[in-house]
Amino acid sequence: MEFEKRKAATLASLRSEETDKSPKGTVDAPIIPLLNTLNSHPNYFTTSSCSGRISILSQPTHSKLKTKKKALGGTWLFITHDPADPDSVLNRLFRSDSTSKDEQDNQNDLVFRFEPLIIAVECKDLASAQSLVSKAIACGFRESGITNSSKRVIIAIRCSIRLEVPLGSSHEIMVSCEYVRFLVGVANEKMEANRKRTEAFFLALQSESGGFLGPTPANGGTLADGEAELEARDDNAHSDSGSVEVPGCSLSVVEMAISGEPEENLFLWGHSACALEAKNQNGVLVFGGFGGIGRHGRRNHSWLVDPFSGTVKAINVESSPSPRLGHTSSLVGDCVFVIGGRSDPEKILNDVWVLNTSKKEWKFLECSGDVFPPRHRHAAAVVGSKIYVFGGLNNDTITSSLHVLDTDNLQWKELFVSGEHPCARHSHSMVACGSQLYIFGGYNGEQTLGDLYVYNIQTCKWKKEKAAGRSPHARFSHSMFVYRNYLGVIGGCPVRQHCQELAILDLKQSVWRHAKLESTSEDLFVRSTANIVGDDLVMIGGGASCYAFGTKFSKPVKINLLPLMSIDNNIKPVVRERDAHRYEMVNSEKSGRFQDPQAEDAQSLTEALDLNFESDFPGENGIGHQVESYWILQLERKYAKVGKDILKKFGWLDLGRKVYSRKGGLHICFPVNGKFSVTCSKALDILKECGATKLADEVLEVRRAAKSPLKVMNEAVGSLIKDKGLPEELLEELPARWEQLGDIVVLPATSFKNPLWDSMREELWPVIAKSVNAHRLARQGRVASNGTRDSTLEILLGDNGWVDHRENGILYSFDATKCMFSWGNLSEKLRVASLNCRDEIVVDLFAGIGYFVLPFLVRANAKLVYACEWNPHAVEALRRNLQANSVSDRCIILEGDNRTVAPKGVADRVCLGLIPTSAGSWVTAVRALRSEGGMLHVHGNVKDSEESLWTKHVSESVGEIAKSEGHCWEVSIEHLERVKWYAPHIRHLVADVRCRQSQRWPN
Repeated sequence: MEFEKRKAATLASLRSEETDKSPKGTVDAPIIPLLNTLNSHPNYFTTSSCSGRISILSQPTHSKLKTKKKALGGTWLFITHDPADPDSVLNRLFRSDSTSKDEQDNQNDLVFRFEPLIIAVECKDLASAQSLVSKAIACGFRESGITNSSKRVIIAIRCSIRLEVPLGSSHEIMVSCEYVRFLVGVANEKMEANRKRTEAFFLALQSESGGFLGPTPANGGTLADGEAELEARDDNAHSDSGSVEVPGCSLSVVEMAISGEPEENLFLWGHSACALEAKNQNGVLVFGGFGGIGRHGRRNHSWLVDPFSGTVKAINVESSPSPRLGHTSSLVGDCVFVIGGRSDPEKILNDVWVLNTSKKEWKFLECSGDVFPPRHRHAAAVVGSKIYVFGGLNNDTITSSLHVLDTDNLQWKELFVSGEHPCARHSHSMVACGSQLYIFGGYNGEQTLGDLYVYNIQTCKWKKEKAAGRSPHARFSHSMFVYRNYLGVIGGCPVRQHCQELAILDLKQSVWRHAKLESTSEDLFVRSTANIVGDDLVMIGGGASCYAFGTKFSKPVKINLLPLMSIDNNIKPVVRERDAHRYEMVNSEKSGRFQDPQAEDAQSLTEALDLNFESDFPGENGIGHQVESYWILQLERKYAKVGKDILKKFGWLDLGRKVYSRKGGLHICFPVNGKFSVTCSKALDILKECGATKLADEVLEVRRAAKSPLKVMNEAVGSLIKDKGLPEELLEELPARWEQLGDIVVLPATSFKNPLWDSMREELWPVIAKSVNAHRLARQGRVASNGTRDSTLEILLGDNGWVDHRENGILYSFDATKCMFSWGNLSEKLRVASLNCRDEIVVDLFAGIGYFVLPFLVRANAKLVYACEWNPHAVEALRRNLQANSVSDRCIILEGDNRTVAPKGVADRVCLGLIPTSAGSWVTAVRALRSEGGMLHVHGNVKDSEESLWTKHVSESVGEIAKSEGHCWEVSIEHLERVKWYAPHIRHLVADVRCRQSQRWPN
């Protein structure tokens, strides 16, 4: 009754017109429907909430906080629960009267923040809490969890897409207006992602049965989880319909070890794939799609994947189809036919291309016959020499037309049918088996579909298939395949927390069965491809845009389907029966329960209600007894977080032993202590539902106190010195600090310079590398003072110095022994990336490996960049980086001295990224600008006391150069960026010099 009393009091306060205790005083309007839905459930009520906000907080400095026993809090300089207006933020931040008198007298820190949705919910019991947390996590609120479970069960619904950036103090703002605009843009993107997650959570609650009201399932399918309560069938359904499982049959999802080409080339969705059957071209041909290496985009690359060896080969063919996604590929003989797709949001295609796999030639086909309208997200299947195409999307139009392309005469024909037929849809799947076409699922513009239709190409009639067994849940963007006499359905949207199963239709018996998929990774089979090669199902690509978590792609995997052949031989399926909302799988040919043969010594938490854990269990060898307190709780990986949270909350987790995995990571084993008992039946009920099993701990790996790498290095090198008979004083020369460059650990330049180290260098470097957990080791050297500023890094352990470094979504690859890389320029690279250069031509006079060239191209979307560089090592790296980031088509490399190779009169913007000074190329920069002017980004190292003198010198010098070149320009410093401290009192500055056409000559 206490829960009901607290809920009634809380709901009464929500209905009150009085303000609440929050700074705003009221509930945020955007989430009122969500809160009402939660509060309508008998097991929940909300105690506090925030829909998400963007703010600037003024708070006391840390020095003040240390002198007080209690935090001083802070005040909001700006706050909004909607997307922020950059101008409003700048007005509040930079206007002269924006701070109060108290803030002017007392210096406060100013912090820019974005905070996503957070809702605190009190739950009636732990089972209800676990259920709601699972729903929240499935909708993207991955940081949700139980925060209290003693007297009251409280959960927090939240995620980690927050943003917090210091701006300076109330006396001095340390960032520029442009950077604040950039922050506001990032925060607004996060706010939009937060809104979409909130809406998804709201819809998920409404669609659930059991207290939350929601819409009915789509026609022919169900939106409820496959393991939820079975719904009553209508009168027209088969009398033996039910859930037919495949007991003891689980299929392993195995990641393919990719070689030959980078695996990221297969990080795609919306692509197409077909299995080649020729002896010299065996494998899966992948074409197009969205994603790929470097900056994600629409692709037109062709890849041949060998699923047995994992080798990926690029098929380099001239005149290939334009980049696209949502198309289809169909194999007819030795030819692959690509049909339709989308090349950009407004350009939907209806073209047909053919790839001759033996000649490796693409050809555009001129087809005749009936009109084939443009479409994408359609489906295609091959019967003989004909390709059947059904459905698809053309802008806002969804079609239900069925077309057939005769590849012999290249004629389209639209097939008109009467009677029952599938409704218009897109993102469905279609396969051919004999003379039958099977279509499943899709989306009709209003609801997700779960119906199965069969088209007989001989009678030209559709039929809605009504198979026995539990039908797959309604879905779209899934995959379908035919294996022997089975039709399989896998993946798709909506993504479910417990959707790791394969739906199988036995085409002989017309019955649906379901096999569990065992995977160690989080596979996201959405808009992926499924192909049969031998007895393997090869899944390539798939993924989704996860907003603040970035873009998620699935890795190429294989699923061996041979275990399915045991279905008819060993098991006669019996329908699950309803029994107090629990379902038991029975085998008509065997008695007893199905149990993991490797866990015969285990006691499952679901076997008995008394949960007697105090008895001793033998080890797996059946001999002897374990110490009573050394037990583990084994859970499937997908339940590991929930189980760990419960064990920690009740103090059952043994922190003195290590958590480890079994069966290749499919199960996680948590060590439990002697307190693990029946003290809380509700918590154990949740663990029961997760299939937890208690086992004797045979690993018994005691957790050791963590050692710092420096301590590990001291001990290892000390032992080596002792063996070599060298003085222990050498240990005082060990470096206390080092840097990480890609996967290379870089030691300071002064490290190990004593000649005594040379006598054991062969044994020394592997020991040092192991202590700092590195595979490659190097020693820093000074940047060469020559014109090319070569690196003098020395490789101590490892084959070469090539490293990959990813920054702001951009891949930089370079040889660290030959090229310099500056970590301190990150803020300037971010600033360049935030510029809008969509229609601009940029000239970079000091391109290097692409420090600023790549941000201009990848993020700022420059139309074209001329990259000038005279260091051949840097040019080599630049070419690789342009290719890796898929922007080489928009960059022209000019190798040599920029004063002789730079273009003239073409640039909207010129970058002069050389320190300590770029003055030697200021004339070149002015000559590169268009006649009407443009922007110069002038870098230089300047004493902090001479910043104003330097900016004046830059402005006047550029003006004089422009005048001498015959330009009538007005020259001004538009912005001064303080990049970093180069040395004491020496700043690395960038002056943005604006050159505008003037009506009169400057004096």
